[in-house]
Amino acid sequence: MMSRGRHRRRNRGRALRGALAGTALALTAAATMISASQATVGEGPGALKPLTSAADIDPLRLQEDLVPERTLDRLATAMGTPVGVGAVLDSADRTLHTAADCTATERSALPVEPAATRAYCWDEADTLGWQAGAVTTSGDADDDGRWGENRAILSGWSSTDEQGLARVTFVDANDLDRLTYASALLAVPVDGGRDYRALASQVSGMVWYQDKLLVTADGRDGTALYVYDMDRVQEATVSDAAVGRVHAGWSAHGYRWVLPAVGSYRLPGGACDPAADTGAPCLGGISLDRSSAPDSLAVSERSGADGDRPTRLWRYPFSTDPERSGLLATDPAGRVHADEAYRTETTGIGGVLSYREAGADRADWYLAGTGAGRGTLWRQNTNGARATQCGADETHRCWSARTASLSYWEAMGEAWSQSGRTLFAVPLASIDRALD
Repeated sequence: MMSRGRHRRRNRGRALRGALAGTALALTAAATMISASQATVGEGPGALKPLTSAADIDPLRLQEDLVPERTLDRLATAMGTPVGVGAVLDSADRTLHTAADCTATERSALPVEPAATRAYCWDEADTLGWQAGAVTTSGDADDDGRWGENRAILSGWSSTDEQGLARVTFVDANDLDRLTYASALLAVPVDGGRDYRALASQVSGMVWYQDKLLVTADGRDGTALYVYDMDRVQEATVSDAAVGRVHAGWSAHGYRWVLPAVGSYRLPGGACDPAADTGAPCLGGISLDRSSAPDSLAVSERSGADGDRPTRLWRYPFSTDPERSGLLATDPAGRVHADEAYRTETTGIGGVLSYREAGADRADWYLAGTGAGRGTLWRQNTNGARATQCGADETHRCWSARTASLSYWEAMGEAWSQSGRTLFAVPLASIDRALD
């Protein structure tokens, strides 16, 4: 039976964020030492600059393209009745290592300040040839933090070979002391639903909202947001390296599960260039903001870490139409318009969160910057910016170095991310205390 979340609104406030401070993990010296080469960041990025002109806002517009229902139904008829998240979680037969069983190198990927209160490591055998990407949770899917009866984490991965495959790992998080997982290949229907191909893309952003999964694609499939229906997981019938219809049935590169896309959103400006401000932005990190009205998708522009040009931040509202669950709000022509946008001097952003505290007159933007040794974590708004500090030299390089995303699990008060083989969580209240 397909599992569906209960989409209900709950009160939000400071008490929710302050209730869970947690106990910091005891990190090894490898995780807490900061090398002399990681110098203190000098000037901060300053305040966010609002963008209001049509010349600034129009290039951020998306065009929605949904796969016809008949195409999806044809594929489902050929492959068998689709299943939901529960079936994938029930098949989870791999186990994440807890922090105590992680190597010193894996623990060194954890933030120094604030410290992670939950940390796990993926089995090395499951990550060879794959690059870690975005994280989202059932806290995004439903505001009670669960999808049906399950608490789950989704982790995005991109293959590093010439095929450029993308997969999503479903983590059963009902017992936070023992996380198990199974993976599904991301695919795109072709030939009217008679076949499917692999999504050839790097997964830099991912948000699970209601019954949809939005994935930032950047690769041979171009720059886009692909949409997946969490109630349309298909089961492969052949364990083969091929992808799609094969002689004996259906294959998903050896994975049992495959997710076919049900739509996409594309920018109108064509190809983007992360090293140049050409007008067409490169989609980078994405996250869900439940503190906005309506709920919205926060987006950061992907730009070069060593660049000196400003980076754009913006948001798209989600639809409130019950017939369009999990989809972005569109105008009659199927266009999605950004309803808020900024420029920031922060570059090399590897993860973005937006959250407006109850009673506040503006949202704070949390920006995780990548770095050669460690990254930085800034909190920015239209008044200014602050970063966490650590070490004897009070460097700003206190965050994990290679975080591809941030995801706020509001029901637990925690921001989740991953760096390489390390998956971790930090209470948002701890982040704010470190910044304040």
